[in-house]
Amino acid sequence: MVNDDPLAALMAPLERLAGVGPALAPLLARAAGGARVLDLLLHVPDSVIDRRDRTPIRDARAGMVVTWEVEVVSRHKPATPRQPWRVVVGDGSGHAELVFFSPARLKLCEPGARLTVSGRLELYDGRLMMSHPEHVVPVGRGTVPALEPVWGLTAGLWPGQVRRALAAALRGLPDLPEWQDPALLRREHWPGFGAALRALHAPAGDADLGPQFRRRLAYDELLAHQLAMQWVRARIRAQPGRELSGDGRLRAVALERFGHTPTPAQLRALAEIDADLAAPRRMLRLLQGDVGSGKTLVALLAMLRAVEAGGQAALMAPTALLAQQHFALFSALSPVKVVLLAGAGRGAGQAAARTRALADIASGEARLIVGTHALFQRGVAYHDLALAVVDEQHRFGVDQRLLLGGKGRATDILVMSATPIPRSLLLARWGEMEVSSLRGKPAGRRPVRTSLHALSVLDEVADGVARALARGERVFWVCPLLEESERGDLAAAVARHQALAARFGALVGLAHGRQDAATRRGAVADFAAGRTRILVATTVIEVGIDVPEANVMVIEQAERFGLAQLHQLRGRVGRSGAQGFCLLLHADMMSVAATARLRLLRDTEDGFRIAEEDYRQRGGGDLLGTRQSGLPGWRLADPALHADLARIAAREAALIIARDPRLVGPRGPALRLLLRLFDRVAGMRALRAG
Repeated sequence: MVNDDPLAALMAPLERLAGVGPALAPLLARAAGGARVLDLLLHVPDSVIDRRDRTPIRDARAGMVVTWEVEVVSRHKPATPRQPWRVVVGDGSGHAELVFFSPARLKLCEPGARLTVSGRLELYDGRLMMSHPEHVVPVGRGTVPALEPVWGLTAGLWPGQVRRALAAALRGLPDLPEWQDPALLRREHWPGFGAALRALHAPAGDADLGPQFRRRLAYDELLAHQLAMQWVRARIRAQPGRELSGDGRLRAVALERFGHTPTPAQLRALAEIDADLAAPRRMLRLLQGDVGSGKTLVALLAMLRAVEAGGQAALMAPTALLAQQHFALFSALSPVKVVLLAGAGRGAGQAAARTRALADIASGEARLIVGTHALFQRGVAYHDLALAVVDEQHRFGVDQRLLLGGKGRATDILVMSATPIPRSLLLARWGEMEVSSLRGKPAGRRPVRTSLHALSVLDEVADGVARALARGERVFWVCPLLEESERGDLAAAVARHQALAARFGALVGLAHGRQDAATRRGAVADFAAGRTRILVATTVIEVGIDVPEANVMVIEQAERFGLAQLHQLRGRVGRSGAQGFCLLLHADMMSVAATARLRLLRDTEDGFRIAEEDYRQRGGGDLLGTRQSGLPGWRLADPALHADLARIAAREAALIIARDPRLVGPRGPALRLLLRLFDRVAGMRALRAG
């Protein structure tokens, strides 16, 4: 039976390649991140070693990568097993040493043997040497690659095995139709897809070393991603929604109880959300904002608009603690009934409360519902869920968002991010959503004074904490690890708690992730009520802890945290209008990069600027894939490095989907192949429901 799928050879398992057996295939799959031939082809090299330099020994210098044809002069056994073997070689112009820490290749180095060797030169005790050459080949019995790609490897895998497997994969690479716009190819001087892969994996000369080959493939991946996003966005816009309009009466009551006027940024975001709610299509909008910018108030006012229109609204938070805090705030401000649904509960009283909440949700008596993952469980039936809000979007998978959205009829969805999202990542990761941004802080919030302190002045910091306690303030003290590390003397929360308790007694509480939930909640509650005045904690307090009376934040080993995380932690203080302080304690000796990062945090509270820098250093996440955080799920593209290509891809994808939403036009079949090549078809199916 003939397989007429043009991608059949690429989708085949690696074992189908000549020379790849059952032992080698798993190693290749581990290095390439997949077990298909395509995965290996997309495992492009990190760099290329140029081995074309034939500088004679007499003229060679340390640091050069050279390839020599030499004769072995002598071979010297080490005096002790820990010392290397030395092989003296000459090329007629001079002599050098080859150094081997393993005797495996010494049988090639008999005196008088003629060899081709290649490697990087070093100077040791006045002698020029090539330490453990990458290539040792008898003259006439093999060749050294002139341009050698460097691929990522895994334990037990050698570059030669990758090179041979890729040669077989490239021989079977099908001639695929071109999916890119010919005008773009001419303007950027880009080759075809197959030619780009061949140039990267098997460069033949200088013409194959330019950046255009990687950029061509990066753009392929970005376009596939943007096509999927734009297609999902078009499907969302086409889905029938509900026109949710209100008279503002519930909002007016909530704002009167709140006691402050929304900021211009809040009013702007609310107007964008209201326009979506009133439109006859489903909303899928991202509300992003800086720490303390007032996202929760905007969410509540949006939810009350849905209630004014006759529906219910639910907010899903990632933790029970955060859900309880939202519930407390909503209960204080909302003129309609709010219920909390945050898990099954173990006691009889909790079970009865859950039963009442479920009944109120089903009957419609509960208009606002706040909870955790429990909100989308099978036993939860809503009377009329019109708006679903997902807080801390990055902590939920796409499937969980869809489950909550599926609980109602044409439910609008608002997702919130507590961390400002870099511009380059917005386009690449959240392309299927409309975006509202909150910049600035509500009136009355003062900038937090941030300062850097070496750990050697820890006693002085403790004296400062004592002065803060004397003024009646409360203090967060954050440590990066729970227990002492065997690899270093990192501060541990338990040890720091003991040290501070020795000075301040029962005023010191402790909260960390290994405590049971009840103990941790109790520690936070004691701190919030003022029964304790210092809370030593790990990053469990990064989000969801709102103690306005706490105005001092001490972060130990600050250089070990990410910028965005430090910014989030700093946002826990300065919430009452009083002056907030953040003390970043760091090692006495820091790297230049770590020093620059902490100085940036000291000098700015602009979360958007901080997020850009954090993304540049650490990477973002993967939306159409399965990962929600960590390094980006890109094989070839880097949305920060290729920001210009991401913008072009977004514009082109929007035009393509507008003109040919089903991809059946002249470029359609080729673009469908592109989507399959970069595994975007499954992602489209996952996102299409919003």
